[in-house]
Amino acid sequence: MEIEIKDNQKTLLPPADWEGEIERLQEALRVERDQNLRSLADYTNYRRRVERDISKLAMESNREVFLPLLSIVDDLEKALQYMDDVKQPFVLGIVNIYKKIIALLEVHGVVQFVSTGVVFDHNIHEAIAMRSDTENTPGTVVDVVRTGYLWHNELLRAAQVSVAE
Repeated sequence: MEIEIKDNQKTLLPPADWEGEIERLQEALRVERDQNLRSLADYTNYRRRVERDISKLAMESNREVFLPLLSIVDDLEKALQYMDDVKQPFVLGIVNIYKKIIALLEVHGVVQFVSTGVVFDHNIHEAIAMRSDTENTPGTVVDVVRTGYLWHNELLRAAQVSVAE
């Protein structure tokens, strides 16, 4: 119960029902604590979501770096296919550059996967040609045109392959 005094100052008189006042204050305290716990849980969930989003964004930006690098690896592989004399210094230099790039990619979780001789899987392969082949069963990958890569066990780039019909 409140009584107004001069100059708009308020003074509190002791409540007549102490037990009722204690219960009211305890209930107010429970409500306040529940609100604080909900706020804390909301903040924790928000922080986790932001951290997950930042991590995902970082991964996507790394993906954008690796894909152009893979086209350079493809070019080096094509160049190595047409080089006859492996003992020439120029050829040895190209081989060393190729090995360094592959090692760098592997350090960052980018690895080639084997496609030749396995059954075609539309999740990791992109069929660009069908070949009649009596040695392999239909649906088997017989030739790899462009190597496929995984990044931390997720597809980074699908392999372009020829499939036996």
